[in-house]
Amino acid sequence: MTRLLLVGPPGAGKGTQAGVLSEKLAIPHISTGELFRAHINDQTDLGRSVKQFLDSGQLVPDEVTNQLVIERLGEPDTDGGFLLDGFPRNIGQADVLGKYLAEVDRQLDAVVQLEVDEEVVVSRLLSRGRADDNEEVIRRRQSVYRSETAPLLEYYRDILVKVDGVGEVGVITDRVLNALRDRT
Repeated sequence: MTRLLLVGPPGAGKGTQAGVLSEKLAIPHISTGELFRAHINDQTDLGRSVKQFLDSGQLVPDEVTNQLVIERLGEPDTDGGFLLDGFPRNIGQADVLGKYLAEVDRQLDAVVQLEVDEEVVVSRLLSRGRADDNEEVIRRRQSVYRSETAPLLEYYRDILVKVDGVGEVGVITDRVLNALRDRT
């Protein structure tokens, strides 16, 4: 059983690593962004709600995000494990996740932190050339990460695995897999 949470600042490569790790570990990659897009595309009630928040430039409230993720974790393909990317983002969401996992007699096996210096991630994001990736916006996202998501590192300190997130994709993947093996 492999139940993982991947954390790191915006631009740390979480999405890239999550995709590779999901394949190598044969567990589903559960991304809040992908869940949001799927519900919007399927025009579900939740999707319409998510779209209203996103279209108005607001963050999707925790209650809606929690509902989407918990619903997804209830699907049979998560029985053998899962890799969460983008959830939980704060202590409140972590509490909801912990309560849900306890109810279904499961627990997280590890929280993998991709460690990348802020200047490196700012440079990475600026080099992508996306319209919404100007330096001011990128630095604001880094600040939000530090204030909202970084406290999760203390919350999950007993199962936290820190991995250097700088380097080639395959090298970082190997670091993660080795660090997870070393824990068992």
